[in-house]
Amino acid sequence: QVRLVESGGGLVQAGGSLRLSCAASGRTFSIYSMVGWFRQAPGKERELIGRIMWSVGVTYLTDSMKDRFTISEDNAKNTVYLQMDSLKPEDTAVYYCAVRSGGSWAGWGQGTQVTVSS
Repeated sequence: QVRLVESGGGLVQAGGSLRLSCAASGRTFSIYSMVGWFRQAPGKERELIGRIMWSVGVTYLTDSMKDRFTISEDNAKNTVYLQMDSLKPEDTAVYYCAVRSGGSWAGWGQGTQVTVSS
């Protein structure tokens, strides 16, 4: 079973940037078709930010995210990144990564908190 650890969150002012990391241990990302980034704001459901096809590097981001967010991978470090620019207060949420396994998302980490102040 893969274990995912998200990091890189914190407090940032509106307009700032953060880069989140999703590191895998136990198994490599290579056995999974995709790695996804999600977020959950207080009182809201978890939503998909985007995903990357591991080793292929093909990414997909939802329309509301693609202008400001970028997903990338580092094969040597077995890590996926989420670069977030021009952050807004409404981006405040807990950010999670997960792997695509058996038709569903799995391996959820503990998440990393991102807080954007106005």
